[in-house]
Amino acid sequence: MPIVVVGLSHHTAPVTVRERFSFPEAAIPQALQKLRDTGAVHEAVILSTCNRVELYAVTDLDDTGSFSVLRDFLYGYHGMEDSRDDSVYSFSEPSSLEHLFKVASGLDSMVLGETEILGQLKKAYQLALEHKQTGGRLNKTFQKAFNVAKQLRTDTSIQRGSVSVSSVAVELSEKIFNTLSDRTVLVIGAGDTSEKAARALVSRGVTDIVVTNRSFERSEALAKVLGGRALPFDQWDTEFDRIDIAISSTSAPHYLLDRNKLLPMMKRRRNRPLLLIDIAVPRDIDPEVNFMDNVYLYNVDDLQTIANGYIKQREEESARCEAIIREKARGLLAAFPRIPTPHR
Repeated sequence: MPIVVVGLSHHTAPVTVRERFSFPEAAIPQALQKLRDTGAVHEAVILSTCNRVELYAVTDLDDTGSFSVLRDFLYGYHGMEDSRDDSVYSFSEPSSLEHLFKVASGLDSMVLGETEILGQLKKAYQLALEHKQTGGRLNKTFQKAFNVAKQLRTDTSIQRGSVSVSSVAVELSEKIFNTLSDRTVLVIGAGDTSEKAARALVSRGVTDIVVTNRSFERSEALAKVLGGRALPFDQWDTEFDRIDIAISSTSAPHYLLDRNKLLPMMKRRRNRPLLLIDIAVPRDIDPEVNFMDNVYLYNVDDLQTIANGYIKQREEESARCEAIIREKARGLLAAFPRIPTPHR
C-alpha cells in the first residue's frame, strides 16, 4: 500500500487561503479518525503549521482514487467544497517520500534549511501515533525522515546561517528599529513559535518583555525564563500604551486585534510607531490595521522578503541535499514489501 501526500503550502497558497484549511491541534485526533472512517485510508498523519497543511496517508487505492478521497476530505472538513482551486498538490511514491524528507530537512520551508519544521513534524507524527492512527509503513517512513534530516544537518551546510520563521521576524524588527535594546515587546501566545521568537528577541538585546497567554501559568513560566513578566490574557491590550513591538501567535479562531480596537490604543500612545508581527494561522490581527498611521503589520507571508536573502546563500547546498534525499527514498522503498497492484 503506497504512501500519498495531499496538501497546500506557502509555495502554492497565500496565508488568506492557508488559514482556511488549518487544523487546530486539539481537533487533529478527531480529524484523523474521520479520515480513517472513510475506509480508504489505513494510516494517516496531519501536519498543520503556519506555512503548510498536509495529509500523509497509506491507502490501497490507485493514485487517482487516493488523491480524490484526500482532497474531498480536506475541502469537505473545512466546508470548502465549492472553493476548489490549484493550490492543493498531490504526490505519490516515490515523490511523496522525497517530499516528506524535504519537509523534515527544511528544504521545502519558507526559510531554506530552518529547523523549526522538524519539531512540528515530529509533534504531528507523535500525535497520530498516540491515537493509533499510524502503522508500520508510516512509522518506518517518518522515522527515516527524521534520520535523513539529522544526516543533512551533520553532513551538509544547508543550515549554515539558517534561521527559523520566528527569528526572521526578529530580523524584521531590527529593520524597523535600529536597535532592540531599548524597545518593549509584548508576546501574545506562549506556544512553541512564540517562545522561539521571544528567545530570539532576548538574544538581540531586548530586556523589557511581557508575555501573555490563555494559561497564566504558562505565561509565568516563559516570562521567568526570559527575565520578563507575565500578564493575564484578558489584560494584554492594556500594554499597548507602552510597547513598541507585538508578536502574536495564538490559536484563536478569530481576530484578537482589529482597527476599531487598535484606534483608541494608538491615540493613547500618541501614534508612536508600532510594529505588529502576526505569525499565527489563522491570523490574529486584522490586515486592515496596516492602513493606520504609524502601524506596521507583517504576517507569515511577508517574512518571505527577508527569507529570500537566506535562500540564495543555500541554493547550491540544496541540490546536494536533494540528491541524498532521492537516494534515501529509493532505499526505503526497496526495503518495503512489494506493493500489490492497487484496486481500480
